[in-house]
Amino acid sequence: MNILESNIDKPINIEKPGHQSVPLVISSPHSGLDYPADFVKNSALSKQKLRSSEDCFVDEIFRYAPKVGAPLLKALFPRVFVDVNRGPFELDPTMFNSGLPNYVTTKNQRIFAGLGTVAKVVSNGEEVYKNKLDFDKIKKRIETCYNPYHIELKRLIDQTRDIFGFCILIDCHSMPSNAAKSAIPKPLGKKGADIILGDCHGSSCHPSIMNAALEILTQAGFSVKRNNPYAGGFITQHYGKPYESVHAIQIEINRSLYMNEQELKRLDGIKVLTRIMTDFMINMGQKADPMPHLKGAAE
Repeated sequence: MNILESNIDKPINIEKPGHQSVPLVISSPHSGLDYPADFVKNSALSKQKLRSSEDCFVDEIFRYAPKVGAPLLKALFPRVFVDVNRGPFELDPTMFNSGLPNYVTTKNQRIFAGLGTVAKVVSNGEEVYKNKLDFDKIKKRIETCYNPYHIELKRLIDQTRDIFGFCILIDCHSMPSNAAKSAIPKPLGKKGADIILGDCHGSSCHPSIMNAALEILTQAGFSVKRNNPYAGGFITQHYGKPYESVHAIQIEINRSLYMNEQELKRLDGIKVLTRIMTDFMINMGQKADPMPHLKGAAE
């Protein structure tokens, strides 16, 4: 029995506060652990290697979002199975046993890198699949995993905006320590950036929101960089619409701060990091609407 098929009605989990008291939505799209048995069996890689693409434990680091007063949306399926931080059909045609429909995007930098909606490779470049894929099965995979995530994310954003007049979406990720090092030039970059915040080079959120996030995390003692090398994926790009009162920030956390990257195990630092990220959410939740004048103008 395919694990995901046996749990097809719950590919995602939403942890809600008793009463939403802050204008935040917290998204964890890449921390899912429910690996379908047939998927693992038919993969060219071991489950341990498949897990190398996970943003391990990120959902745990932000688990106190409901206590802060914000909903937390989590994908329960793994990123390597379906990546919701891509467009719905960004697919590499060389992975399939037949031609793809015209509505499928087959050429962009993410696809060329092997990291489309259904990944061709894991983080170290090893190919995921032994055999060519059937498009109808992948379409079903997208319908049962990808679509529910985005339906609920949009609903949570709209609901938050209805309550508070605006919404701050924080899309939560982790980055390999070697990628973190590339954000800071040598020799200063020996350790690398602790955190990289992405706002799609200023287009996905109001400057005051990004500046507040930078200040809060810097004051917490982190080395924080902006947009390099991670400016924001599909979620940040697609939902971040400041002039529609939705402000989206992507946060990438250096995995070496909280986990053993080879063994995929937690380090003691995860406790401190979780506490700091809880304080971060509390502080971000206190931010005022940065663009209230637009509502007055619209009226």
